[in-house]
Parts: sequence; structure tokens; C-alpha cells
Amino acid sequence: MACFKSKCKVGNLKMKKISKKLSFGVSIIPIIVLIVLLTLNIKFADGEAHMPILATAIVAAVIARTAGFSWEELEKGIIDTLKESLQSMLIFCIIGIVIGMWILGGIVPTMIYYGLKLISPNLFLVTACIICSIVALATGSSWTTVGTVGIALMGIGHGLGVPAPMVAGAIISGSYFGDKISPLSDTTNLAPTVSGTTLFEHVRHMIYTTTPSYIITLIAYAILGAKYSGASYSSGLLETILNGLRGQFTISPILFIPPLFIIVMVIKKIPAIPGLIISALLGALCAVIFQNADMASIVRTAQYGYVSNSGVQVIDELLSGGGLDSMMWPLSLVFISMSLAGIMERSGMMDAVANKILTYAKSVGGLITATVLTCISVNTITGDQYLSIVFTGKMYKKEYDKRDLDPKNLSRTLEDAGTLTSPLIPWNACAVFMASTLNVATIKYLPYALLGLINPIVAIIFGYTGFTIVKKQKASTTNVG
Repeated sequence: MACFKSKCKVGNLKMKKISKKLSFGVSIIPIIVLIVLLTLNIKFADGEAHMPILATAIVAAVIARTAGFSWEELEKGIIDTLKESLQSMLIFCIIGIVIGMWILGGIVPTMIYYGLKLISPNLFLVTACIICSIVALATGSSWTTVGTVGIALMGIGHGLGVPAPMVAGAIISGSYFGDKISPLSDTTNLAPTVSGTTLFEHVRHMIYTTTPSYIITLIAYAILGAKYSGASYSSGLLETILNGLRGQFTISPILFIPPLFIIVMVIKKIPAIPGLIISALLGALCAVIFQNADMASIVRTAQYGYVSNSGVQVIDELLSGGGLDSMMWPLSLVFISMSLAGIMERSGMMDAVANKILTYAKSVGGLITATVLTCISVNTITGDQYLSIVFTGKMYKKEYDKRDLDPKNLSRTLEDAGTLTSPLIPWNACAVFMASTLNVATIKYLPYALLGLINPIVAIIFGYTGFTIVKKQKASTTNVG
């Protein structure tokens, strides 16, 4: 009898485990709910993504509870996922301070100033792309770059007779290149967080796929822009910006030292948090020495960001930002997205969806391809690049680990596809901003936003050839294709 009871207990435990295993059909329900809520939110409320994601997290929790998961299990899933994000969240806060300090110290204005001096009518598309790359690298924001320098470049391109879609494509390619490789970018910090690697490992590993993509892009722009090389343009708008920068800040080549320090940090593998703190302190020091800033303005800028009052609208929009408070929006979105991911991961929903897709991805090249296509699909379905990175990263993290692949392979691919394709999908939030700001429809600039078209293809090629695909054990470049 005792034996019979024991067998019953074991049987009940097995039944409980079986009942907890969610099917693909059930697991995809939260994703469908998220699509519907995001669509309704955009159409009727014109709101942010936070509330739809939070509501979806509640739906996912209800489904998991119905399947037999206790709240304690789901809560632990949320907490464990957020624990993985804590370093990134702290880096987000420091980055806000760094940006504020670099503007106050004249570092960002100096990079923009010398970048704009590069403009060449003979290679306009190439120089427009490079200038936007420099500005986005300095600010960590593609949106800020497009909304300021991008608008000025559109005016110059019009004066040269270059078609607006071509100019917009070059601006977007450059802006997303700089955003992608900048340690000050939110997505550049988010990708390694969900993948399980470090910020500077991620940045270094991206160079392998991004550099050839960028070179191909610049060559293509040189060819496309060749027929407009004989045109001349009025430099009035450009001179207005340059004079405004000189009037508000002391511009000096010495102020390139902090950005160069960031590059050294990446090369020397200095931990991100102490490195970024030093960068913020260098910005404060430059503010005192070159811009005659006092302690009160330094503390105020670190907290609330820099507010430009040059009287030149383009400059004021470009140089007003940074500060700890500026990072609360992305932090809250990451917090809620990670909570949803934690529920879906702990309940097995992520695995159910991933396993369905991975039945078609047997090789490493297939896995990279699946990652790229999933990023593009989430970007298309949800219209949000954050979700593209978080969902895809969480979905495939275990599989990369199971195949003994270093997590930086995953983080790189998330950016190659998730970040760079976001401005190419007309209803994606990034594309809506680009189209409305530059006054060029997404479908028109899409063929010329070459970096976003080329980089995912390069990522897939590298996946199948095994070039720069790193094994976790060896932590060195090996061919595994």
C-alpha cells in the first residue's frame, strides 16, 4: 500500500510537470496580445510602448498561472531576469551623466564642429554619412543626430541637387552606424545585457561585421553621388551652425582626448562602469578648464542634462540633453520589457517559440539566420527595436549556450538585425521618426539606407562561413560553420 501511495505521488509530480509544459500555440498568445495592444496604442492613444508591454506581462502571468506555475516561480523569473540587467541599468545612468558632461565640457560640440568641416560637395553622400556617424558616436543617439545635423544636411543636399531619398538614406546609415558602435547608446548597452556578455566585448565584436558593411556602404554612396559632384551649394546654413558652436563653446582639438579614451578602453578591455565614470570626470574637467563652468552647473548638468541657449534652433535641439534624468524613459521601458521576458522565460513560453523556429536552424549559420529573421520579424510585428533585441536575445540565449557559442555572437547579431533594420519598416517607431523628421517617406529612402540592408546579410554570411564566430570555451576566433 505504501509503495502504491509512493507511486501515486511520483505520478502526480510527473503530471504536474507535464501540465506545466506550454505548447507553441499557447506560448504565442502573449505575442499576439502584444501586437494587438501596440497597434491599438499607436492608432488611438499615440502613446509609448510601456503600457502595452505591461498589460501583456499581466496576460502572460495569467496564462502561466493557469498552466500551474505559482506566483513565486514567476516572480523569481522576473527578479532573475532583472538581476541580469542591473549592470546595464547602472551603465544607462552613468551614460546620461557622461553625455551631459561631454556637452558642457565642449567635447560633443567639438566633434560636431570638426565633423561638419568635413563636408565636401564632391563626395556629399559619403561625407554626410561620415558626419552623422561622428555625431551619433558622440551623442549615442541616432534620433538626435537625424533631428539636428540630419535636417541641416537635407538642406545642403537640396542645394546640391541630390535627390532627397538618397540624402536621407546616407543620413540614416551614418546615424545608425554611430549609434550602433557608441558605448553611449541605449541599444548598444541593451544587446549585451540580454545576451550575457559585456559592453566593450560587444562593441569590439561588432567591428567585424559592421566595418565591412560600412565600407561597402560608403563606396556605394561615392558611386551614387558621383553625378552630383560638380554642383555647388550655399554654405549659409552650415556657417550658421559652425558660428553658433564657436560662439557658445571653446572648440579645441584637445577635447578629442575623452573620446579617444573611450577607444582605448574598448581596446584594453577596461570594465565599462569605471571607464565611463572616468569619462564623465574628464568631461567635468574639460568643462572647468575650457568652458569656465562652475561646480553648480556641473552638478546640475549631471542630474538634469545640458540646456543650450545659443539662439540657433538646430544647435539648441542638438545640444540640449543628457543627465541622469534623461535615462529614466529607456530604463523604465527596459524594466518592463525584462519583466515580460522573465515571465515568458520562466514559464517556458520563450523556449516553446524558440524550439519551433530552431527546428529549421541546424547549423551555426542557420542559428544566426534565425536570429536575424526573428529580429526583423519582431521589429515588423511590434514596431519597437527594444522588443526586437529583448525578445530575440532571450529567445535564443540558451541555444547559443547549448551550442557552446560565446554570447557576444548573439549580442552582435541582435544589433546587426534588430537595431539596423528598425528604421526600414514604415510603421516601426524609428522609421516613423526618420520619415517625419526628414520629410521623406520610408519606402522612398529604404533603397538608399544601405547599412541597414547590407549589415544583416554580412551577419548571415559570417554565420555560414564561421568567420569571427567565437566559441565560448576558446574565447578566440575560430571557424565553426
